[in-house]
Amino acid sequence: MSAHATPVILPGATLGVLGGGQLGRMFAHAAQAMGYFTAVLDPDATSPAGRISHQHIRSGYSDAQGLAELARVCAAVTTEFENVPAASLNQLAQTLPVAPAGSAVAIAQDRAAEKAHFVRCGVPVAPHAVIETPEQLAAVPADLLPGILKTARMGYDGKGQVRVKTLEELAQAWDDLGRVACVLEKMLPLAHECSVIVARGRNGQIVHLPVQRNLHRDGILAVTEVYEGNLPLAQAQQALAAAKSVAEGLQYVGVLCVEFFVLQDGSLVVNEIAPRPHNSGHYSQNGCDVSQFELQVRCMTGLPLVQPRLHSASIMLNLLGDLWFAHGDTAQTPAWDQVLALPGCHLHLYGKAQAQRGRKMGHLNITATTAEAARATALQAAAIVGIEAF
Repeated sequence: MSAHATPVILPGATLGVLGGGQLGRMFAHAAQAMGYFTAVLDPDATSPAGRISHQHIRSGYSDAQGLAELARVCAAVTTEFENVPAASLNQLAQTLPVAPAGSAVAIAQDRAAEKAHFVRCGVPVAPHAVIETPEQLAAVPADLLPGILKTARMGYDGKGQVRVKTLEELAQAWDDLGRVACVLEKMLPLAHECSVIVARGRNGQIVHLPVQRNLHRDGILAVTEVYEGNLPLAQAQQALAAAKSVAEGLQYVGVLCVEFFVLQDGSLVVNEIAPRPHNSGHYSQNGCDVSQFELQVRCMTGLPLVQPRLHSASIMLNLLGDLWFAHGDTAQTPAWDQVLALPGCHLHLYGKAQAQRGRKMGHLNITATTAEAARATALQAAAIVGIEAF
């Protein structure tokens, strides 16, 4: 469908989302708060988004009947995770607005295509090599080592990644990964990580959340800190310009997260993109006057985009299922009452049926008038529930 010919979709319509996880749940909450009805397509009967949506279509993401039903009941559709088949998005786009487009999601699904897109956009990337054949493996230059071998497809939260120091280790790691298409990235001296969330409308307008400073543990985001001065101004401006360039290059419509490595010399390289709201943007629910999920609703409906404003220094703590097992092998609910006694603590739990180690169960947003106050409260909250200090 022509983006410019599509009229604005006003509240009262039904908005659809492919995927029933926590991002779909928070999207549905935002859409419902604005007066929209929601429909979720997800095969899991107990999916977090499906449980709170007006309609839950229980089918696989490639199921023709389920997709036809979603298209029938919805005025527009989005996705909540990047591994939904791009072909399903393309099929839906034949009859209704879909944001982001299948073509953009397909690039985010393939690290090799993603790296090539970054290079086309002129944004800095880590030195790397694509490995799809034994010949390409044999041609890898030694100066890319030590490096990280990553599967080109279906890797997230540190999965499908192996650190390698020698050419022998690289060959063994590629064998261990099943000789699937991979990208080898040179390991760089990291200072920290950051991300930018942009929202681009049908008309090409772009707005953005503030640059987010991130701490990962075991490949999973643990802490996001957002306040004035969380990164040097020049670094933040460079990250923002790169993120906008990546979105423009994709002719993207929707919410896009661009993740960066900040090197010890202060320079930035783009790591990867997520074609959806992102863990590192959750603080916007309480720290900004427009959240990333409201931006997602505005993008897919053609509503005007307004530049979000950060009104509070904010810290987001990821809540993994491990916290439920802090005192043994039997799951126990953390002391949320003690956490919520602290000023500026906002608890968001995802409605998952049971806690599991390593599973994202929720997040905690801490807001305050100053960065120092937000950090002090966040450290208190972390100590209560058993999160390692940062």
